[in-house]
Amino acid sequence: MSRPEQDADQGYLAGGYEAPGYDRAPGYDQPAAYGSARPPQPPPPPQPQAPPPPPQPQYEAHDAQPPYRQPAARGGHGYEDSGEYIRPIFIDAPPMPAPSHEETTLLDIVQEPFGPAPRMVAIGRATVPVFSRPDAREEIPETGLDAAFELDKTGQFGIERIHGPRETYDYEGYSTLAGPLQAAPQGQYKVQLRRLFRRRPFRTAIVTLLALTVEVTFFAWLLIAGDIPTVKGHQALYAATIFVVVTTALVEFFRLINVLTLCIMTLSVRDPIPVVPQRGLRVAFLTTIVPGREPVDVVRRTLYAAKHIRHDGPFDVWLLDEGDDDEVKAMCAELGVRHFTRRHVPQWNTKHGPHKARTKHGNYNAWIISHAREYDVFVSVDPDHAPLPNYCERMLGYFRDPNVGFVIGPQVYGNYDNFVTRWAESQQYLFHSVLQRAGNRLGVPMLVGTNNAVRIDALLSIRGLQDSITEDMATSIVAHTTKNPATGKKWRSVYTPDVLAVGEGPASWTDFFTQQHRWSRGTDEVLIRSFWKRGWKLGPRRMLHYMLLMSFYPLTAVAWLLGAATCALSVVLGTKGVQVPLQVWLMLYVDAAVLQVGLYLWNRRHNVSPHESAGSSGAVGMLMSTMSAPIYVSSFVGALLGRKSGFVVTPKGDSASPDRFRTFSLHLAWAAFFASLVIVSVPLGHAWGPLWIWPLLNCFVCLLPVIIWRYEVPLRRRQARKAAAAYPQSARRNHLETAA
Repeated sequence: MSRPEQDADQGYLAGGYEAPGYDRAPGYDQPAAYGSARPPQPPPPPQPQAPPPPPQPQYEAHDAQPPYRQPAARGGHGYEDSGEYIRPIFIDAPPMPAPSHEETTLLDIVQEPFGPAPRMVAIGRATVPVFSRPDAREEIPETGLDAAFELDKTGQFGIERIHGPRETYDYEGYSTLAGPLQAAPQGQYKVQLRRLFRRRPFRTAIVTLLALTVEVTFFAWLLIAGDIPTVKGHQALYAATIFVVVTTALVEFFRLINVLTLCIMTLSVRDPIPVVPQRGLRVAFLTTIVPGREPVDVVRRTLYAAKHIRHDGPFDVWLLDEGDDDEVKAMCAELGVRHFTRRHVPQWNTKHGPHKARTKHGNYNAWIISHAREYDVFVSVDPDHAPLPNYCERMLGYFRDPNVGFVIGPQVYGNYDNFVTRWAESQQYLFHSVLQRAGNRLGVPMLVGTNNAVRIDALLSIRGLQDSITEDMATSIVAHTTKNPATGKKWRSVYTPDVLAVGEGPASWTDFFTQQHRWSRGTDEVLIRSFWKRGWKLGPRRMLHYMLLMSFYPLTAVAWLLGAATCALSVVLGTKGVQVPLQVWLMLYVDAAVLQVGLYLWNRRHNVSPHESAGSSGAVGMLMSTMSAPIYVSSFVGALLGRKSGFVVTPKGDSASPDRFRTFSLHLAWAAFFASLVIVSVPLGHAWGPLWIWPLLNCFVCLLPVIIWRYEVPLRRRQARKAAAAYPQSARRNHLETAA
C-alpha cells in the first residue's frame, strides 16, 4: 500500500477529520495528504483572512529546475528550497557560514565530485541551511560521474564511503503527520485525540483479539495438557526436569506478555490534533556539547538549523557546554547563540544526584537553576539532531492545555547509509510508531531526550531532570506521578508523530551496542530501584502501561538466561521438558507466532520513519533486537547486582567508534558457550536432533552480527576500489583537498 493510500485509510486527508469546536488555523493550510512523497505544487492563492506573518525568515517560491544541493559536512542536516515549500534533505558539506536574516539569495552549492571548487547557484530567497545525504538513486546534477568519495573515519580499516546516485526524503511531509494545525477553541483547552484506525476498526479488533486468543489458548493448553516426564531414582535429575518444565512455562508466559502488550497498544493508539501555539510564549532552544566526544561541526549544523526555527515570540538558542571550550565559545559568538557552562561551579558537578558531573541531566539542571525563570518552555534536541523550521509550530500548541508538562516527537536517523544505522532505526519502529502513540490515550507518553518540548513549571515542580543514565524515563515517571500546583491534576504528556528533527544514529556496531546497553541498563535500574516506590501513584491503568512499556528489556534478558540454562541441562543431563503431542504443539505454536508477527506487520501502516518504504516488513528491526539479547543480559545482571554504571555519550559524526572483534566479546562468549554444549553432547550420548536445535540456533544468533560486520567491510572496500578505478587519481585528490 502506498503512503497516500495509507494516509487516506487512516483519515489523514485534509478535511477528513475535524475535532468539534476546531477550525483550521488561518495561514497554516497544508497539502492534502500527510506523510506522502509528492512533487512541488504551485503555491496556494493568498488567504485574505490570514493574519500577517511574524517577523521570521522569508521563503519565496520560484520556478526552478530540479533542486540542487549544497554539500555540507558528512551527516549534516538542512532543508532544500524546492519551490512551494522548504523540503529537508540530507547532504554532505563543509561547515556552514553564520546565518544571516538579510534578504539575500539562498545559495544552493553544487559540488562537482573530484572537480573544481564548489560553485554558487542562486535559487530563491531564504536564510536556512541546505543539505543532502550520501545514499542515492537520483543522479548528482551537472556531472557525468556516478559516484563521489568521502573518507570514512568510522570504520576500522579507514575505507572510503561511496556516494552513488542520491535520494531525498520527504521530511517536510512527515513533519505534519498529525494533520493540519487547528485554531484553538475559545475557553479552556484540553488536548484532543483521534483514533488511527478510523476506517478499519473492526478488522483491527479482529486481528488483535485473534492473536491474543490463540496465544492464551496455547499457553493454557501447555499448562493443562502437558505432562511432567517420569524420572526414577536420581533426585538431581528430577529437580532438573522440574526446572526445565517451569522454565518452559515461564518463557511462554513472557511471550504472552509481549503479545498482550502489542494487542493493548494496537487498540489504544491515538494521535493528538495539533493547534496553533500561543503567541508570545517565551521559548529557549537547548542542546549540549561534550568537547572531544561530539564534533563541533555536528553541533554547528544543529545550532544553525535552530536559528531558523519559526516562533511568534521571544526565542533564544542556547548551547550547554560541558567543557567551557574556547572553540565552542567562538562558534556561539559567530552564530549568535548563547553559551552556558557549569564547569567551574563545584555545586553543579557532584558525584551523585541531580547535578552529577559529566551527565546530560546534570548539565540541564544547572541551566534550569540559572535561567529557567526567563522562559515558559524549553525545546531541546540532541546535539546531532537538526530541527526543522516548523519545530515550535508543531510542538508548542499542546501547551495551551495547562496540565501538559512535556511534548515528545519521534527519533529518525538521517545518516541512513549503512547496515547498522538503517537497522537501528527500524528497530525503534514499534516504540515510536505504536507504543508512544498508545500512551497518548492515558496522557503518559515517555519523555525522549532526542527531541522534545518541556514546560518549565512542570520541571521545577519535580526539581529538574532525574538522576539516571536514562534520565528521560526516570523523569517521566516522576512527572506523571506529580500534581500540577496550579490545577491540582497530575502532569500529562503528549506524543506527536510529526518528524521534527533529523539526527545521526549509531554508525557502527560498537556505538549501537553502547546505545542498547545504556537504554536497557537504565530501564532495568528504574524498574528495580525506583518504579516500585512511585508506580502505585500512577493509578492502575497508567501503571499497567508503564510496566508493559518497561518489560521488554528485562523479560528478554531473563528469557535468554532461562533458555541457556535449559539448553545446558538438556544437553548435559539429557533432561526432557513438558511432554505434549508434537503435532498439536507445532500447530498451536506456529499459529501463535504467525499471528504475533501478523499483528506487528498490521501496525506497520503507522510507521513514522520517512526512510523505510511503504509496505516494508521491518524484519531487520526484529532481527536487531534478537541480536542484542546478550547486551540486554549484561545490563540486567549489572542492574540486579548493583554494579556501577555511568552515562556514556553515543559518539557522533566522525568520532564514531570503530568496530573490532572485541566489540562482539559478549556475543562470542555466548556463541562459545552454546557451541560447547553441542560438542559435549556427543560423548555424553545426548547428541540427537531436538536437543541440538536451540543451542545451534542461539549460537548462530550470537555470531550473526560478526558475520554481517565481516561481510560489510570487504563489500564496501570492493565498491570503493571499483569506483576509484573509474576516476583519475588527480581529480580524486583535488576533490578531497577541496572538501578538507
